[in-house]
Amino acid sequence: MNVFASLVEQLADLLQPLFATTATAAAIVLFTLLVRLAIHPLSRAAARGQKARTRLAPQLAALRKKHAKNPEKLQKAIMELHAEEKVSPLAGCLPSLLQAPAFFLMFHLFSSGRMTGHTLFAAPLGDHYADALAHGGVLGPAGLVYLVLFAIVAAVATYNYLRAKRQQALAPAVEPGGPGAALAAGMARYLPLLSFATLISVAVVPLAAALYIVTSTTWTAVERAFLYRDMPQAAVVTPA
Repeated sequence: MNVFASLVEQLADLLQPLFATTATAAAIVLFTLLVRLAIHPLSRAAARGQKARTRLAPQLAALRKKHAKNPEKLQKAIMELHAEEKVSPLAGCLPSLLQAPAFFLMFHLFSSGRMTGHTLFAAPLGDHYADALAHGGVLGPAGLVYLVLFAIVAAVATYNYLRAKRQQALAPAVEPGGPGAALAAGMARYLPLLSFATLISVAVVPLAAALYIVTSTTWTAVERAFLYRDMPQAAVVTPA
């Protein structure tokens, strides 16, 4: 914790001439970008794995049909196919897992009061949205800072939601009544909505951690748009 706090303080000192009283907030944003840049190679590997799984979808569907009555053989055949194509089913989880420690350090650093007195404009970095509402309300000085963060998160979540729906439109359909059909249907309906759960996170964690979340989720949206730009996109059908 001491090393982490010292790193944030040193970054804030470097940014002080440019950002004055918001230097610590700028340091958090810069730190977040450095963390995401460090794990970018893993994100690229996860993208390659996702593209490979999309390419292998017809073969996987054939294996499921062939071994429909023998789950053990099916699992073994899928693992052999993944090994042959050098595809890891867990590759997509690594970027999220590796940035989790940085988020929890940020959360505990400002929750402990170690760096009280630092602000993002009128909003203290150690306060929560409830504190902003208690001191000025939604349109108060601190409340306006949160409104900007909520607007960014909502825009990113909407983009992620539409992108997830397009991916589901391209995904192979699960045979009705087949194994996992009910689970797949439930995930298809509710999983895209998880993008909006970030709004709740921003509201309940200290502002410093919220700043980390907003920066990281925005990076993720831009990064995925770049890494998956060559994957086919299905048309979005909007209700009349």
